[in-house]
Amino acid sequence: MAMSSQIAKKASKPRMYTSHFMQVCLASLLFSTSFNMLIPELPAYLTSLGGAEYIGLIISLFTLTAGLSRPFSGKLTDTIGRRPVMIFGALVCVACGVLYSFTLGVLSFLLLRLFHGFSTGFTPTATSTYVSDIVPVERLGEAMGIQGIAFSTGLALGPALGSLIKLYFSYQVLFCSSSLLAFIAILLMMGLKETLKEKTKFSVASLKIKKDEILAKEAIPAGIVTLLTYVAFGVVLTLIPDWSGHLGLTNKGSFFIVFTISSLLVRLIAGTFSDRYGRIPVMLIGIMLLIISTFLIGHLKSVTGLLLSAGIYGLAMGVISPAINAWTIDLSKPMRKGRAIATMYIALEVGIGLGAFVSGGYYQGNVLRIPLVMYCCSGVSVLALMYLIYQMSFTKKDD
Repeated sequence: MAMSSQIAKKASKPRMYTSHFMQVCLASLLFSTSFNMLIPELPAYLTSLGGAEYIGLIISLFTLTAGLSRPFSGKLTDTIGRRPVMIFGALVCVACGVLYSFTLGVLSFLLLRLFHGFSTGFTPTATSTYVSDIVPVERLGEAMGIQGIAFSTGLALGPALGSLIKLYFSYQVLFCSSSLLAFIAILLMMGLKETLKEKTKFSVASLKIKKDEILAKEAIPAGIVTLLTYVAFGVVLTLIPDWSGHLGLTNKGSFFIVFTISSLLVRLIAGTFSDRYGRIPVMLIGIMLLIISTFLIGHLKSVTGLLLSAGIYGLAMGVISPAINAWTIDLSKPMRKGRAIATMYIALEVGIGLGAFVSGGYYQGNVLRIPLVMYCCSGVSVLALMYLIYQMSFTKKDD
């Protein structure tokens, strides 16, 4: 009897690990690796073109286009389909990988970076929406955690792979390798079955965005939490390399290695917990970890303290990310899921950009200012905590 009840329990659990789910996760990993493998080598490449003073634009131009394209990707995902939007973003990666070899000057390079940003403005929006379509609702958080692991693995694997290719070969081989990975991702995406039932054909009118189509109002609560929690990420990207060097850490990437490993380890568990106990309770735990970690980054002025803080910071973001993604889907309307996810991504990019811009402006090369900036990050995260507590009480009143 005990054995039969266990079998029945297993059989009753909704199936998530379908071939299409595994396929889209693998495509996400390859896509993420494709554009991230270029990042560590592009500054030196731009310098070789005579544009050393424009190195700061390598990331900012890419992010700018990604952010501006989100409303379009969200609308198109909800109208022409998930699959074509995914493929378009990956096609941009293929084209850019080839075109980098033909950039002969600084201006053409910067314009190409601007164009390359369309890739992350389109593919992640459609991918997250597609995943939400094919997995059981009761396992959405778990699915978002796994898909996040795939994408984040590309974030970690890409730079290491890119530097290795450049070390043993050349820039041209690196750029072609980036295109090749994006092309393989496209092949995987083409094998996916479209999940949007009521599609419309693409037309120029599809690109007209009305005011009410820029943001999905129903997803604004998730957007607010995303913005407030990702301000710290913009600060970390901007200041941690110099803070690491100041504390005596020879490998300035050590913080990010510890952060990535820690984040990956907790994502699957956190996503499952958000399915079981709710998105907001799990996010509250993640934000409390975020408050602690950013405070410790500024307070523990040693290599050991920094790496400990990196581990806690990774746990925080690994808990927050899949829960926010799943919460965004929960809040969205069935026919506007793409726009809801695009709204969340817009907030993410604004948060990162705001954190990087403000912290960089205040920092001005003075490492003694970094602890105060990290304490301010904790304060911003406290605002996110308070807002979520308000949302939880507001939800209970409605119930």
